Amino acid sequence: MAESEVDYTLNNPDTLTKYKTAAQISQKVLEAVTGWCLEGSKILELCQKGDQLLEEEISKVYKGKKIVKGIGHPTTVSPSSFVTPYTPLVSDTEEAETTLKAGEVIKIQLGAQIDGFGTIVSDTIIVARKDSPKDVVEGREADLVHATYYANELLLRLMVPPGLLASGTDEEKVKAAAQKPPTQSKISSLIEKVAKTYGCNVVENTTSWLFERNEIEGNKKIILSPGGGAKGEGSPDVGEVWGVEVGLSLGSGKVKTLPQRATLHRRTTTTYILKRPSSRQTLSEIVKKFGTFPFSLRQLDDEKAAKVGVVECVRGGVVRQYEPAGDSDNEPVSRLLTTVAITKNGLTRLAAPPAPDLTKFKTDKKIEDQEILEILEQPLSKAKKSSNKKKKSAKPASGEAE
Repeated sequence: MAESEVDYTLNNPDTLTKYKTAAQISQKVLEAVTGWCLEGSKILELCQKGDQLLEEEISKVYKGKKIVKGIGHPTTVSPSSFVTPYTPLVSDTEEAETTLKAGEVIKIQLGAQIDGFGTIVSDTIIVARKDSPKDVVEGREADLVHATYYANELLLRLMVPPGLLASGTDEEKVKAAAQKPPTQSKISSLIEKVAKTYGCNVVENTTSWLFERNEIEGNKKIILSPGGGAKGEGSPDVGEVWGVEVGLSLGSGKVKTLPQRATLHRRTTTTYILKRPSSRQTLSEIVKKFGTFPFSLRQLDDEKAAKVGVVECVRGGVVRQYEPAGDSDNEPVSRLLTTVAITKNGLTRLAAPPAPDLTKFKTDKKIEDQEILEILEQPLSKAKKSSNKKKKSAKPASGEAE
């Protein structure tokens, strides 16, 4: 079969298998890195260990097959007020010493890809104290955890195409399917309501993207709290895979550029004739190792040479650099990213952050908006007969949702 004739959509069961295999690896490594995030740990070392484990796990699957596989997103561990994924370099001595502080709200993000099918996952955790790792969290950080959890559960439900899970007569199903999906401004306003309930704000321009083969920023996107002329486009459909992102802040949600070096990059589809041999060498290593997936300069063979070689690549537009950004008030920020598949049976979480034990986060705030509570009650997919008994209520006090 010619390359062009291979069906890379979810109609091909192989595609979903590759996504699921990559997702299992992403989840496993996320769990490991989460366990290593203790007070005093160095962020650089956590990122290095995460990448090493990703590579080990990826090497165990699809052995001996002519399939390109690798890291779909390097391990990043972002300090409290960082909005963007952060991964310091060994050669930036000062930043290489950055450690985690107790009580800090950190975001872990990483992913694996198999045959160009990437599954990226991000979770937000609060760094425990060495002497009392099991303490209950109170105060504003607890509000942030609740708000982020429910905003994410709400957003996932708003991504299920209308009528997909409808029951009842054929006529009722047709009527449900004829409904229009919620507009981007409607989605944004509902998520903002959840954030406000807990005294938080949505991080401006938080974007969920359509994922395609070798592409984590497809031609559809949903933008929450858009600012600066940003505009989302398109609605989720059956047969698609999305990276669904929620970011909330204890500050205003406005974002500023940070002074740190951009260390996270991604190959673009732009072509440009690079003049310097060092730039060409860097680009050829990038293409070989990462394709069009994000990478950190520390993953290249010679980090110092890469710092020099990448400059012309960025200037020529063949490589894009992700500028480090943070909350403009330096307040703590949360981020969750879930890779989901939308099939005729509903929405499947392929790689997802684990649900927090909300009893460990004390808040006196709760969602009372009827419309939001009703959406939170809805399932994400057609229930398998036995698994539906547990699901009672999405009342925030009970901390239960799918």
